[in-house]
Amino acid sequence: MELFFGAFTSEWEQRRAALLHELSLGGRRSTAEEELRRRMKALAELGATGSGGGGGRATPKTRHAASKSIHGTAAKASTAARPMQVRLAAVAQGSQPAVVKMASYGGGARVGAMLNYVSRGGELSVENENGERIRIREDLAGIRADWDHLFQNRAESRDIGSFTVEIAATAFASDDEMHELVGSSLASGFGDRRFAYAVEKNDDDSMTVKGVVVLRSGQGERLTGDEKAAGIIQARYDASAAASEAAAQFSFHGYGNGVEYGSGKLRGLVESHGGDVRDDRGQPVADDRAAGDLVQKEWRGDLHSRKSRDVMHLIMSARAGTDVAAFEGAVRDFLADQFAGHRYVFATHDPANDPKEAGQGGKRPHVHAHAIVTMKSESGDRIETTPAVFRQWRVAMAEKARDHGIAMEMTDRREFANPPAYTRNQVRPVNREGRTEHIGTSEAAQARYDAKRNGRRTLAKSERSRKYTVKAKQSWQKIALASGDRRIVAYAAQQLDQLISGLSAGEAEATSNIVHADFGSKFRANLVPLQKLVLEGDELRETSRTDFEAYEKKVETALFKLERIVGPEERSDFDEVAALAREHVNQRRELMQLHEQRNEAIAEQGGEDQQANRRDEVNDRWDAAVAKHGEAVVEAANDLLIEIEHNREGLDRIEAGDLPHDPKAFRAGLEQGLERAAELAVQGNTYMREVAEQDPDLQRAIEKAEKGAQRPEEDKDNTPAKVDTVAEQQRDLRNDETERQPNENEAREAHELASTVDATNRLQDRVDKDKEAAQRGGETTRTDPAQQHIPRLEELEREEMDKRERDHDDRER
Repeated sequence: MELFFGAFTSEWEQRRAALLHELSLGGRRSTAEEELRRRMKALAELGATGSGGGGGRATPKTRHAASKSIHGTAAKASTAARPMQVRLAAVAQGSQPAVVKMASYGGGARVGAMLNYVSRGGELSVENENGERIRIREDLAGIRADWDHLFQNRAESRDIGSFTVEIAATAFASDDEMHELVGSSLASGFGDRRFAYAVEKNDDDSMTVKGVVVLRSGQGERLTGDEKAAGIIQARYDASAAASEAAAQFSFHGYGNGVEYGSGKLRGLVESHGGDVRDDRGQPVADDRAAGDLVQKEWRGDLHSRKSRDVMHLIMSARAGTDVAAFEGAVRDFLADQFAGHRYVFATHDPANDPKEAGQGGKRPHVHAHAIVTMKSESGDRIETTPAVFRQWRVAMAEKARDHGIAMEMTDRREFANPPAYTRNQVRPVNREGRTEHIGTSEAAQARYDAKRNGRRTLAKSERSRKYTVKAKQSWQKIALASGDRRIVAYAAQQLDQLISGLSAGEAEATSNIVHADFGSKFRANLVPLQKLVLEGDELRETSRTDFEAYEKKVETALFKLERIVGPEERSDFDEVAALAREHVNQRRELMQLHEQRNEAIAEQGGEDQQANRRDEVNDRWDAAVAKHGEAVVEAANDLLIEIEHNREGLDRIEAGDLPHDPKAFRAGLEQGLERAAELAVQGNTYMREVAEQDPDLQRAIEKAEKGAQRPEEDKDNTPAKVDTVAEQQRDLRNDETERQPNENEAREAHELASTVDATNRLQDRVDKDKEAAQRGGETTRTDPAQQHIPRLEELEREEMDKRERDHDDRER
C-alpha cells in the first residue's frame, strides 16, 4: 500500500501513518532506508504545508538538520516574530502564561517508575508519539523494552554508603571520650572521607556505630559500598594505630546516588537516634534541617555524582478552568512539533478525572499534562536543554494553545519582575494537598522559596537582563498610553511601577558599598562581607602602595564598625576574626613590598598598564557609581565621607584607649563633616542620599538641613522644598498633560539632571578652594570651625534655589 502523507492535515497524523506503515513492513529499517524515510517525510510535510516559508530560524533542540521539521521551522519563525508589546498586551487582556517546565531526568531504569506516576498506576491511559492510547499494565511495561535501544544505560555513581562498625568492649570516663575514640576509629578506616554516625551502647559495654559515608575520597578513590569495600576499609583500620586501642569490624549494607539519597539516609539516622548524631568533625547533627544542610552544602562537592539522562519528564500546565480537550490537543501538537523523531508518551491530569486523592498529591486545581520523552531520537540526535530551548518550548506551546482557542502567551519573568524559580534540590515537600507546600533545604533556599510563593518582585542583575528589563518597561509604557481600556491601563501601570522600582533598587544596591561596608545587626552575618573585603587583598598582590594603603584602611574601618555591634558573648569571636584579618593584611603588605622591589626596573615602562589591568573590585564599584551619578557628584560626596569616617575612627580609637588625644577636635570635625555632607545632599547630590540610607547620623543631618532650608522658602510661591517634591510635581504635570510628546519629558529630565550636576560641580569647586586655602594656612579642613562654612553654604543654597525657581517658572510658561 502506498501512502500519500500530504493527505493528512496534522503533522502528528502524518508521523503516525508513516511509522505504522514502517512497522507493517517488518520493524526498523536499515540506516540508509531510515535516512531516505526522513527525507521523504520532510518533502511530504513541505507539500502538506505549502511552499511558502520560511523564515530561516533553526530549531534549537537538535544538532542535525535532518531531524528538523520544515513545518515546525516555519511555525517557529512566525511565532518568534511576535513582538514583546503584542505579547504583553495580550497578557494585560487576560491571556495566561505558557508553562513548560522540567520535572526531572532519569536513566532507563527509572522509566517504569515514571510511567507508573504519569499513568497513575495504570488507571489513566497514556498516548504515545503515534497517537496510540496505552492503558494496560503489560503494554506500559513493554514501553521500556521498546525504548531500550535509545538508552545509554550508564550506571549511576555510588555516592553515599550506609555502614555499621562493631567496636569491642571499652570503658569510657565520659561521652566526649567515647566520641573521640569512635571518630578516630572511623577516620582510620575511611581516611579523609566525610561521614556522620550515631552510637548504640550494648549491654556488654561494646558499641555498635551506624552511619553514612561519602564513598569518594579527596584523592578520587571511590568505594563500591559493598562487601569488597568493607574488606578494604577493614584492612586499612587493622594496619592503623587505632586498632591497638580497640578492635573494630566494618561492614556496608547499602549505597545510593546523589544528595537526595544521602539526605534521606542521614535524616533517617537522626530520627532513629533522637538527634544524637555527629559528623566527622565532631559537630552535632541534631535535626532534619541540619542533616540536609550537611549533605547539600558540605558534602555535595565531594560526591562528584553522575547519573544517566536517558529520558526527561516535562510538565505543561494551564490555568484552572481551561478547556481540557483543547489543552490536550495543544499538548499533543506541541510534542509532535518539538520532538519529532523521539519516543514519548504523555497523559493529561484533569482535577475532575484524576484518580489520585488531593492529600496524596492528586486532583490539582488546574489541568496539566506530563510527558516522558527520550533524550535520544531514532536518528541519534540528543535534546539540548538550555534556557534558550526552554524559551522556544514556551513559544511553541503558546502558539499551539492559541491554535486550539486558548489565550496563551510566552512570558519572561524579567517582564514582570518575578522572582526566579526554585529547584527540586532546594526544597522538600511537607504538604501535598492542593498546592504542594515545601520548606527550603537551606536558609538561602528558603528565602528563594518564600520569594517565589509570596510573589516578591525581583530583577535579574546581569547587564543583559537589565537591558531586557528596560525594553519591557518601554513596552508597558506604550501599552498604557495606547490602550483605551481602563483595566489594561491599570494593569500596565502596575507592572511599570514594579519594574521602575526594581531598577532603582538594583542601581542603589550596586553602589551602596563603595565607601563603607554595610554591616547589619547580626555579628555572624557581618562576617561574610568582612571576609570578602579582606580577601580583596588577594587581588592587590602587585598593585601600588597607595592602593594597598587604601585597602588596609578599609579593612580597619570595617573592623571598627563591626566592633561597635559586638556583644559581650561575641567578643572572643571578634578578637579572633580581627587578628586573622590583620594577619592577612600583613601578609599582603609583605607581598606588595617584594613585588615593588622586583618591578622597580620596569615600573616606568609598563606600570600604568599593569595597574589598569589589575583593577580591584572597589574600583569597579567606583566606576559603577560614576556611571550612575557622574564623577563630580561621587567625588564631592566621597571626599566628605572619607573625612567623616576619619573622625569616627579617631573617636573609636580614643574610646578604645589607642589614642591619647582629646576627642573634642574629632567631635567637632565629625559634626562639621556631617553638616557639609547634609548640605551637599540637599543641593541635589544623589549619591550622598544613597549613602545616607545606610548611615543614621547622616540621615538625621540631612533631615535637619532640609528643615532649615524650608523656612526661608515658605514665603516663596511655587518653590519646591526638596528634590523629591520637584520630582512629584513633575509626575503630576505628566499625568495632567498625557497628550504631550515623549521627547518633552526627556528634555525636562535632561534639564533637571544638568541643573543638579551644575550645582554639585559648583559646590565641589568651592570645597576644593577651601581645602587649598586651609592647606596654605597650615591647617586641615577637619579642624576648621563649622561656623566658617555656613555663610558659603547658605550662599550656594540661595543661588541654587533661585536657579530652580527660574527653571520652574520657565516650564510653567
